[in-house]
Amino acid sequence: MTKRPKAKPPRAKPKEQRAKAPVLAGVNTCVFDAYGTLFDFSTAAGRYRKVLRGKTDLLTDLWRQKQLQYTWLRSLMGKHADFWEVTRDALEYALDALNLKDQELKEGLLEVYMALDAFSEVKQVLGRIKDSGKKTAVLSNGSPIMLRAAVGTAGMTALIDEIISIEEVGMYKPHPSVYRQAVVRLGAQPNEIAYLSANGWDAHGGASFGFHAIWVNRNNLPVERVPTRPKIVIKTLDELPSIIGLDT
Repeated sequence: MTKRPKAKPPRAKPKEQRAKAPVLAGVNTCVFDAYGTLFDFSTAAGRYRKVLRGKTDLLTDLWRQKQLQYTWLRSLMGKHADFWEVTRDALEYALDALNLKDQELKEGLLEVYMALDAFSEVKQVLGRIKDSGKKTAVLSNGSPIMLRAAVGTAGMTALIDEIISIEEVGMYKPHPSVYRQAVVRLGAQPNEIAYLSANGWDAHGGASFGFHAIWVNRNNLPVERVPTRPKIVIKTLDELPSIIGLDT
């Protein structure tokens, strides 16, 4: 009896590759949120890690949580205060909650917050966008003084065409009037703007307004359960140049 040849083992399937994000046509302006997107707000507590010991990450998270909550509460209550006051109030709450009642520590943390580190890829990406002839801008809850300090300390003044603060409208994100201010200041239509934020709720807000919203999901968080999702989700800003057609 003739022996049948042994069947060849099935060929292994190639590893699934991450699909490339689509190129956004017609984008002439890139607008960036500041805190969490361009600047790492964990820098402040990180500089005091030895003092805070095991409470460093707890302080960072609670400070940020209260900072955002206070912006939303003040907007809803019609009791506006600028982001510096909100940031200070949120820090005081966080320090009290963690039993860290130290005036020198509080002042030191606030001082660092005015000069946060930029994420490692930010300057290179902004440089590529500027070299391409597209406009760049920051649209942030931060006060003008805070934003100018952060951009200047990071050495990015020449890479940002416009710094736009919510103080121009007296309302915090994600109110539509904030996003509308970018259109007014930049002279661009919403569908000509790529809006990038590391805050999921902010990316949703930009999408709802009509921007090409891109969520920079640095922490692998789930999608928010609110209307109008961002068009694209990326891990870092390194992915942006190909999305806006700079690598084609």
